[in-house]
Amino acid sequence: MRFAMILAGLALATAAQAQSWPQKPVRFIVPFAPGGATDISARLLGQELQDMWGQTVVIENRGGAGGGVGAAEAARAAADGYTLFFPSGSVVTANQHVYAKLNYDPEKDFVPVTNVVSGPQVLVVNAKSPYKSVKELIDAAKAQPGRLTFGHAGIGTQTHLAAENFVNSAKVNAIAVPYKGEGPALAGLVGGDTTFAVTNVAATIGHINSGRLRALGVTSKTEFALLPGVPAIARTLPGFENTGWFGIVAPTGTPKEIIQKVYRDTKKALESSRLKARFYVQGLAPVGNSPEEMGRAMKEESQLWARVVRERSIQVK
Repeated sequence: MRFAMILAGLALATAAQAQSWPQKPVRFIVPFAPGGATDISARLLGQELQDMWGQTVVIENRGGAGGGVGAAEAARAAADGYTLFFPSGSVVTANQHVYAKLNYDPEKDFVPVTNVVSGPQVLVVNAKSPYKSVKELIDAAKAQPGRLTFGHAGIGTQTHLAAENFVNSAKVNAIAVPYKGEGPALAGLVGGDTTFAVTNVAATIGHINSGRLRALGVTSKTEFALLPGVPAIARTLPGFENTGWFGIVAPTGTPKEIIQKVYRDTKKALESSRLKARFYVQGLAPVGNSPEEMGRAMKEESQLWARVVRERSIQVK
């Protein structure tokens, strides 16, 4: 009886803690450099949650090792809800298959909170590039095996795997060039250091609209509204599709009540017309699924990337 009363008291104390949370700034660790789609998504949501919570939401960029540096820091953080991890999907579904050694375990160190947004990627080249279609790029890659290069946000990241998926589907040989984030990878492409990239629309659309980059194709099954006239890559490579997503996970041990609060508040924020509009212009669609739904989706995606990584022999020892 006494033990049961103690448990009940602890449960009430935890619930009370969750109701009063947050009482100080909340930290979102973003495992990439500023300027990429992960960073943009975290900042847009962070502003809404900051207004809702009455506490500052601090975005901390910790790039490196395909998201592994930021992931390791988030995994070591106190499980009190004041440090949350905002990765792209690959960091928690693909890196464990790519890297022989990780300083974190996606399945053991984190619990899902919610998938915030998702969206297609876009195949881009420098505006001065001679390639004006997906077919022209593929033909050039076939004519010059191992000569064309593609930049990405780091080994195992969504932009890396999306490009590897494209290269694999096109049956061509191109050289991967890793950067410390999507922003730096795009800067390299704008500067003419690489031939092409398959990047998130949110990070790329500004470069496309300004005329610095040329969009050749989108990774969705059909054309994408924000990029009118840009065909689906599937028109050249039947069946090709690739989708990126960005979400929130928390260090294992974070009270369930806090996880539920972050999920519910995020879902509420995503229902606002203001945030929907801000994400829309970035080429992103709100998701806001439950922790349980996110967990199931992550397991399925992990199995998919395990196969792709094995077939492409992508591994860092």
